[in-house]
Amino acid sequence: MNTEEQFRAVMSECREVFAKKLHDYGAAWRILRVPSLTDQIFIKANRIRTLEMKKAMVAEGIRPEFIGIVNYAIIGLIQLELGFAETPNDLSNEQALEAYDRHAEESLQLMLRKNHDYDEAWRGMRISSYTDLILTKIFRTKQIEDLDGKTLVSEGIDANYMDMMNYAVFGLIKLTFE
Repeated sequence: MNTEEQFRAVMSECREVFAKKLHDYGAAWRILRVPSLTDQIFIKANRIRTLEMKKAMVAEGIRPEFIGIVNYAIIGLIQLELGFAETPNDLSNEQALEAYDRHAEESLQLMLRKNHDYDEAWRGMRISSYTDLILTKIFRTKQIEDLDGKTLVSEGIDANYMDMMNYAVFGLIKLTFE
């Protein structure tokens, strides 16, 4: 499998988890403001880092946490696009899945462009480096949020969410195919 096929395979797994949770809970996440989503991604990335550094007390592993980062990053992109809602019933499950697919495809296309320019350098990285890079992107995002998005030279929150998602996908690819 090439990188695009591997990306699509792990994204299919992430989408399946998203769809099942959407079935169980609906789009309850629609009430979350963007900084709350950044914090959710932080919790997931921080747990991965903790698991990488010491023995886990809850035997779930890092795979579900990377899936959570992917899904929260896409939810963040949806929230950036639509804004948060006062109630979670403004988006049907079908609309949520359509938005999910659109943002997943945009992130794939970004990854393919960057991967071309970087010549698959991510394959030589350790999974722990993806974790550290995700955490760095989270802290950058928090700073951008604190600045109300008024940056001088930096990309916006959306670009950071896509990068977090793509690093998590790289981790999932390594855990799945290597």
